[in-house]
Amino acid sequence: MRKKVFICSPFRGDMEGNARKAAGYCRAACERGFLPVAPHLLFPQFLNEGIEAERQAGLAMGLELLLCCDEVWVFGEATEGMASEIAFAAEHGIGVRFMEPEGMEGGNGHGDGAGFDASDGE
Repeated sequence: MRKKVFICSPFRGDMEGNARKAAGYCRAACERGFLPVAPHLLFPQFLNEGIEAERQAGLAMGLELLLCCDEVWVFGEATEGMASEIAFAAEHGIGVRFMEPEGMEGGNGHGDGAGFDASDGE
């Protein structure tokens, strides 16, 4: 069974660009034998980020999924939503790793994954 990793990366702001980056992080994790979990790629398909109640519902469901994961991989500078995911993981004893995003963005499937560097972070 694959180790499940929660992909924690920015979404708000440049949602299209950030979703593309998140997809690249997911692909890189998958190529390394992990099962990526990225709620911010799924929930905006049917929830409106611009409606606060729907955004909060998506964040809450994301935390439920986080509980099913073995680790949280953090990419980029933490936003408010990311900070709550990181804190939630720490409170529940789920490991948090701060990843180096260079070479992993875009999800084009090419390249050797150079820059996919993990460092333990508590």
